[in-house]
Amino acid sequence: MKYNEVANRVMNAVGKDNIVAAAHCATRLRLVVKDVKKIDQTALDDDPDLKGTFNANGQYQIIVGPGDVNGVYDEFVKMTGVKQASTDDLKEIAAKSGKKNPLMDLIKVLSDIFVPLIPALVAGGLLMALNNILTQPFGTKSLVEMYPNIQGLAEMVNLMASAPFAFLPILIGITATRRFGGNEILGAAAGMMLVMPSLINGYGVAEAVATGKMPSWDLFGLSVAQAGYQGQVLPIIGVAFILATLEKFFHKHLKGAIDFTFTPMLALLITGFVTFIVVGPVLRVVSNGITDGLVWLVTTFGFVGYGVFGSFYSAIVITGLHQSFPAIETQLLANIAKTGGDFIFPIATAANIAQGAATFAIYFLAKGNTKLRALSSSAGASAMLGITEPALFGVNLKYRFPFFIALGSSGVASLVMGLFHVMSSSLGPAGVIGFIAIPTNKWVGFFLAIIVSFGLSFVVTLIYGRSHMPEVNAATVTNVHPNQVAGFEINAPVAGELVDMTTVKDAVFSSGMMGKGIAIEPEDNKIFAPIDGEVTVAYATKHAYGLKSNDGVEVLIHIGIDTVNLDGKGFTSQVTQGQQVHRGDLLGTFDKQAIVDAGYPVTTMVIVTNTNSFPDVALDTNYGNTVQSNDVIMTVVPQSNIIIEA
Repeated sequence: MKYNEVANRVMNAVGKDNIVAAAHCATRLRLVVKDVKKIDQTALDDDPDLKGTFNANGQYQIIVGPGDVNGVYDEFVKMTGVKQASTDDLKEIAAKSGKKNPLMDLIKVLSDIFVPLIPALVAGGLLMALNNILTQPFGTKSLVEMYPNIQGLAEMVNLMASAPFAFLPILIGITATRRFGGNEILGAAAGMMLVMPSLINGYGVAEAVATGKMPSWDLFGLSVAQAGYQGQVLPIIGVAFILATLEKFFHKHLKGAIDFTFTPMLALLITGFVTFIVVGPVLRVVSNGITDGLVWLVTTFGFVGYGVFGSFYSAIVITGLHQSFPAIETQLLANIAKTGGDFIFPIATAANIAQGAATFAIYFLAKGNTKLRALSSSAGASAMLGITEPALFGVNLKYRFPFFIALGSSGVASLVMGLFHVMSSSLGPAGVIGFIAIPTNKWVGFFLAIIVSFGLSFVVTLIYGRSHMPEVNAATVTNVHPNQVAGFEINAPVAGELVDMTTVKDAVFSSGMMGKGIAIEPEDNKIFAPIDGEVTVAYATKHAYGLKSNDGVEVLIHIGIDTVNLDGKGFTSQVTQGQQVHRGDLLGTFDKQAIVDAGYPVTTMVIVTNTNSFPDVALDTNYGNTVQSNDVIMTVVPQSNIIIEA
């Protein structure tokens, strides 16, 4: 790669006068620009030395690759004379430039609160789906009625399924209080206050009020309802915010033993009174109003509302607004007797499958392009299982027409969902196996809509693409050592649980832009060399390492997501660029808790960045397995009859 030429092309595409500031991390240029619309996106998409682009949080990011990004950045700064900045500086510049979106900030808060809860909610949702299969009629009788000996099993499954939703305020109390900077254990205690058995159960509050049987406390002449908040979302978020604010206030003004002894009590006491007197009742009304509004929307517009929502769902995913949906879906499911279920889930399923089908069509259109075929097949499969980011950012948006065809197909399929009034009775994977979250009496409508979504999107994309698909060239094999005759093994650089990289919350990694690889949720804090070779990347921020073996295999280890913003805090490094290392040599360490406390995932990516130089990169173990730092996790499949390029 000729850095000055790449930098010049980037400058011309972005516009020299359009650039406010620039920084870079381990893999990408990060720019703040005056107007994104002035960027020549086609030129950047077609640039053979760039791996992709995306716009997020006021920063326009251009993926160059580890090692190369340093050289391109240096040349770019020389050519443009643009202000150099750290990644933290860039965030501040983006904010001052008016790039921050208050709505997106709110979405980020909701995402931070609900994303950690997804495992519990999905587990409860799938158990609820299993309970539905056991107890709902197949024809005239349910399985429990046909086989009475499974009655106990069904009751136990129902108990397990109900737990996360019945005690939802406790779970939200933990994550929300942590998000607002308070003690999550106090947050759990606040959540427990709202679901105490001595209160009227949250699901029976409306009836108790209507019948005049709501008990109350006499608080100095003020009548305070003894109402519980089971299944409520907004009240506990408000409570967590107040609790965290009070806790920080008392920590600031009380010192030593007094702070340790009285801060938790005072924060919880004041929060409790404010909750039951003001915050709880007000936010219950707001929360119920949102639920009633959504029910009204579906009731009033019916299948048309489904279709409109379905036509825009994937576009909403691009903006990130969909991250607020778990809060809405949780509220719908918590009041299922009133709402009838969750209508967002079936629409999301139709949208995801449409995007996956369009991506599969690109596979058949990309004849001769090994890289695009590999990406489209894996991204399509991921979308079919409910993870669409790789398909959206890696394939469909790049060629545009697959994305828009999938939007239309999703709209039609969602109309079908609406005609059959399909709603889910639980959370689950929004993909082909999503039927487990749908009541059995709605399966016909669900499967019909799925067939329409896949078939329409695949066929139209394939037909349209035959005359409109841009010319694509097969990937070229480069810089491979001629003595490579066997598969090249790559060890885990850190002990932990293996995770499918397509699920990582960073489009650059999940889409495969950087190459094939795997993610690890670390159980240790030490990073070891996964191969023998030269350290080609060792950043001052110590959050990423690049290594190149004598056989030409290039490996990137990226610790956490957006951890470049920590500017090295919580990291140590034992190596320098150009140093030779052996498998198992210590590269550096990181402080897991410090990274998490700063609000960043610690998920570590291991990527073969020159994937295109090989026929395949094969996974040697299964997702979910726990590995040690000396275990083999990937094998680079060798290329026979390799042509060496200078």
